[in-house]
Amino acid sequence: MSSVIIPVILSGGAGTRLWPMSRPARPKQFLPLMGERTMFAETLARTSEADGFGAPVIVANARHRDLIAEDLARPDATIILEPAARNTAPAIALAALSAEPSAALLVMPSDHVIADVAAFHAAIAAGLPLAEQGWLVTFGITPTGPETGYGYIKCGARQAEGAFAVERFIEKPEAAVAESMLAEGGHAWNGGIFLFRADAYLAALEAHAPAILAAAKASVDAATRDGNVLLPDSASFEASPSDSIDYAVMERAEKVAVVPVSMGWSDIGSWDSLHETRAKDSDGNVIAGTAVAIDTKGCLIEADGIQVATLGVEDLIVIASEGKVLIMPRGTSQRVREIVTAVGK
Repeated sequence: MSSVIIPVILSGGAGTRLWPMSRPARPKQFLPLMGERTMFAETLARTSEADGFGAPVIVANARHRDLIAEDLARPDATIILEPAARNTAPAIALAALSAEPSAALLVMPSDHVIADVAAFHAAIAAGLPLAEQGWLVTFGITPTGPETGYGYIKCGARQAEGAFAVERFIEKPEAAVAESMLAEGGHAWNGGIFLFRADAYLAALEAHAPAILAAAKASVDAATRDGNVLLPDSASFEASPSDSIDYAVMERAEKVAVVPVSMGWSDIGSWDSLHETRAKDSDGNVIAGTAVAIDTKGCLIEADGIQVATLGVEDLIVIASEGKVLIMPRGTSQRVREIVTAVGK
């Protein structure tokens, strides 16, 4: 790679879709969902254990400062603690303002699975020349089926080896639309991972979301520091509109490219996706913690305290954590937010 890339790890999410194990005080990025390390630690490792990457910038919820310290063995890292949740566009603006203008920023959510890290690094190398030329690059996940829970990206004209101009972004589609896009080809899932120069992103904000840029600048100008921790001014940052990078910038900017990649990606956006991603036993079960399953098939059972036992059941999700128990049929876990609304976090 011709440039040193600065990993920017976004860790502001509350993780309510994996309730009751994931809660605001310890959301899913700080849980060891796929192994011994937390999702946050796994994200750090994808770049800290490879050449070509600089010290990371962590943009996180201020309440998670201690959780970050548990996983972050990088004294050279910069930690930016958001005083309020304002979605990804303002969060990335904080990181871009803290970097050198010409720095290449690799923006990653802290709670995704990437099984094939080598493929991810190859995709970064493919996108870097365009990013150095001022393009805003996103990484499109090669679809494995007509998923309706993700947005899609349609690839346009080829710009470089393995990289294409984005023709358009598509909102989460109906099943028939997703099937037609897969049949047509040239479409990828929007994985929410980006690569661009800091100044290119800030210029796009100035053009398309100036209020976000103004609030981020004001909050950084009035920020305080505590060692390697940057504390943006609360009042200034809270004045920012709340918007995602997709809506504020990527869908509006002109020089936007996509690098399609198949890398064993999952956003672990539901208990169903965790069941799909994890290794299963001979009966199709994923079982972790203090759980016993007899004559049980196709289930996800997670217990981090109380004893859970199942007998003669199929295709259930059973989650027990800190005195709360969730039971639902597999295939319905996108409705967890209804439960969170009903019983509280």
